[in-house]
Amino acid sequence: MGPASGNAANQNEILHRLLASVVGEPRAGWVLATLAIDPALRGATDRPSRAQVAMALNAALFVDLMDRVPTAARYVESARAAGESIVFDHGALRTIAGDCGDLPAGRDAFARFLAPLGYEVGGVYPLPALTMTGHAFVHRDFPETVPQFFVSELHVGELPETARAAAARIFGQSRDPLGDAEWKALDTLAREGACSLGEAETIVQGALRAFDRQHPVPALEDYRALLEHSKEGAWIATEGNAFNHATTRVPDVTALAGKLKAAGYPLKPTVEISRNGRVRQTAILADKVRRPFRLADGGETAMEVPGSFYEFITRDVEPESGRLDLTFDSGNATGIFAVTRDR
Repeated sequence: MGPASGNAANQNEILHRLLASVVGEPRAGWVLATLAIDPALRGATDRPSRAQVAMALNAALFVDLMDRVPTAARYVESARAAGESIVFDHGALRTIAGDCGDLPAGRDAFARFLAPLGYEVGGVYPLPALTMTGHAFVHRDFPETVPQFFVSELHVGELPETARAAAARIFGQSRDPLGDAEWKALDTLAREGACSLGEAETIVQGALRAFDRQHPVPALEDYRALLEHSKEGAWIATEGNAFNHATTRVPDVTALAGKLKAAGYPLKPTVEISRNGRVRQTAILADKVRRPFRLADGGETAMEVPGSFYEFITRDVEPESGRLDLTFDSGNATGIFAVTRDR
């Protein structure tokens, strides 16, 4: 990523001021010059709305993904070089519906602060092949232009006993990253629909901490026991609740997939098509990362594992409503999950 290059943002805009306080001036300018931002979310107010706070959080998470996923950063820089804006459709994360220590289990760890930001569940998607369920959180005020969150839960209780026991040891000591300051600011935002700039900074900084690993470094033996029965659970063991992927909305994902393959990007072999035919998705295979593991003798080792990735989606208009089809599809999601498995 080239965060210092290209600052098209007005530094008096609330999004720029809020992001600069969280990710720094260069990155704030970079991401606001990169993403297609709804003009209604711009402005110089001192009391950002819940939609503006939500957009700032998404932009900060986008920056974080660029820092962690070199292949995604490569694509985004090529789009910028071609004069294209990134239409940020949604981001995704994975959670554990089981013992998570001080952290609320599953989607509740995120629903509790996404609701004050203006989000509600717009759809529930069973993922039985993965022992998971996906929940799409859509913004009530700006459903098409503030990115959605696709939050999936792993149903640990449905796994074999060896995997359940390993998961309890891995995730059972999770901490809660949100404290009194964050909840006070979130209460203001929930009650008034807007808050002070300082409160917005507290909310975004706290929410960013939620997209991290909240549990200790996993034991290698436990990781392998969980990996045997749930590759998605093993991914959460190393990556926590990190942004699993960010998704660009493009006019023709099939045509783009052909171009990216020709350019040497490690793309998944097929484009996923929803049952209604209106939602089409593909993704770049996850970049590899090195992560630590605890050993039985008290030492530590490191191994290469799948990290996060970048996705592309095309959404057609619903003929009945004339609006963009913002739904997801269980089959599509199951296919996309495969890109974080070992190549």
